[in-house]
Amino acid sequence: MQPIVMGTGEQGAIHAAALRRLDTLTKPLGSLGRIEALAAQLCAIQDSLQPRIDAPHVVVFAGDHGAAERGVSAYPRAVTAQMVLNYLAGGAAINVLARIHSLDLTVVDAGVDASFEAHDNLIDAKIRRGTRDYVVEPAMTTAECRSALDRGAAVAERIAAGGSNTLVLGEMGIGNTGAATLLMHGLTGLSLTRCVGRGTGLDDAGLVRKLGILTTARARAPKTTEPLELLTEFGGYEIAMLVGAFLAARSLRLVMVVDGFTVTVAAALAARVEPRTLDCCVFGHRSAEQAHTALLQELGVTPLLDLGMRLGEGTGGALAVPLLRSAAALFNDMATFESAGVSEKAGG
Repeated sequence: MQPIVMGTGEQGAIHAAALRRLDTLTKPLGSLGRIEALAAQLCAIQDSLQPRIDAPHVVVFAGDHGAAERGVSAYPRAVTAQMVLNYLAGGAAINVLARIHSLDLTVVDAGVDASFEAHDNLIDAKIRRGTRDYVVEPAMTTAECRSALDRGAAVAERIAAGGSNTLVLGEMGIGNTGAATLLMHGLTGLSLTRCVGRGTGLDDAGLVRKLGILTTARARAPKTTEPLELLTEFGGYEIAMLVGAFLAARSLRLVMVVDGFTVTVAAALAARVEPRTLDCCVFGHRSAEQAHTALLQELGVTPLLDLGMRLGEGTGGALAVPLLRSAAALFNDMATFESAGVSEKAGG
């Protein structure tokens, strides 16, 4: 996979103009470090020298995985539905972060093995009550994969129509780091050993068991590398909807805040379909899942935060939103040397 290069043409011109403005602000050159690069990226995404973070919205896509019954996670499959109910009741970590940072929160039922009552914060986009067991057959049909992509795109479009220009993308699904491992392996060619991790907290024996299950699954379809074929063979409905959301958000020029390992895998899949997707992605944090570091390196990106987190559900992305707000505010509101009457560095 190729490192990100900021877009050329009009987007590249806005990015360059933003960097020039940053150099005129009342501070030593480059003294705001990566916040300056972030501010310039926001300008490029929004095609504006007045970047804004409007109504940032956390979207948690949830789905179950047939292979979860094989023990690829430390938790039983029923936890997916239980956590969705926890989100809707306001009791999860992402709910707390959404409240304190004034973020809207929507949960998307992409394919949870349960039925839920209607709720203002729930979108019912269910494809099926969980994917099939990818060890013995494709996780989904081609038609289901296409439908998941379309439904994920519709979610992004709906939220943008409500006034948000910033999406924090998260996920929930017991077993989905196993699916993400297979997808990363297929995309990058890195060994399954490099791509596998402990997920929700597997012990050493559990990690060996997980690697064995994934090795067997990959042997069923060893040559699949095309992104949508990979999704069909090994993905989850929530991962496919994330890919659709990334692609739609790119076309809408939304800022996309990427959470941890599984969401980064979805971003990588979307980037294989539309490489410019990554120009609009801000990588919120580096997960403690060991494969996340390798994938970020493959993509050529550096996340904003590195806090040793591995929770998922959009929490790392939510914690990064104050940095986005700060970058936009500093860019817009700081005085220039000329407007403030402050002398510049000797020599210009």
